[in-house]
Amino acid sequence: MDVIVNYFDTISTLHRTFFLVGGLAFLLILESGLPLFKMQYRKTKHAMINFFYTGTTIIINLVGAALILWAVEYNSYHSAGILNKLSLPLWASIILGLLILDFIGAWLVHWVEHRVKWMWKFHVIHHSDRHVDATTGLRHHPGEAVFRLLFTSLAVFVSGASFGIVMLYQTISGFFAHLTHTNIRAIDFLDPILSKIFVTPNFHKIHHHYILPHTDHNYGNIFSLWDHLFGTSIKVDDMGMIRYGIDTHMDIKETENIKTMLQIPFKKYRPPVGAKFNTD
Repeated sequence: MDVIVNYFDTISTLHRTFFLVGGLAFLLILESGLPLFKMQYRKTKHAMINFFYTGTTIIINLVGAALILWAVEYNSYHSAGILNKLSLPLWASIILGLLILDFIGAWLVHWVEHRVKWMWKFHVIHHSDRHVDATTGLRHHPGEAVFRLLFTSLAVFVSGASFGIVMLYQTISGFFAHLTHTNIRAIDFLDPILSKIFVTPNFHKIHHHYILPHTDHNYGNIFSLWDHLFGTSIKVDDMGMIRYGIDTHMDIKETENIKTMLQIPFKKYRPPVGAKFNTD
């Protein structure tokens, strides 16, 4: 455990990039051989659009890394945060740290984005993808990337996690962001077992069904236990019924136009079927 934390405590940008790019490349190869859906779309063009959003997310995270570093240093200097108040063995600190970081930095911010109208208008860019695959993972409007950075910083502050644990979390979180959107067939007997604790591709793809109530369920990124705990998990009997996108933005000419999508949060709100928010 010491070796793992020490490695991530000093991990270079090059190594983190290798994990991100290498993991994504592996998942793209995997989904080409074991696809859940045989989607007919221009995969290269689709990927380029999503890579644009991935790029803006990475830039914002790099700029905002100072905030996370400040939280780590503040906690270390003042012995603040949950982990600094507990005398736990390293393995327990890693597990608890990952749980807290995932809950606040991934599940909670995602849940809030689905509950606050102006935040939802930024998040809708992620849901607008009509062909969910491994490249969809970091398809976030730059404004949403800022929300997520702030919640991650809050998670670091609350948890008291060391820099090594934070970097371990971000590496795992980045991989899961791509894994859970990957267009791969699940192993029928194994998926129900894994999805009790972890977010699997099948578990998360239900969240990308184009209409309510599916859209407002299965928020998790790494751990699905938050959805099970707070009653926001949902299952479907037939994954074949899943239709990707969001009912308010189904026009492919809009959802594949970067300029148009960047403007969506600043335009009039479009209520979905089921009246997600009051329309006043």
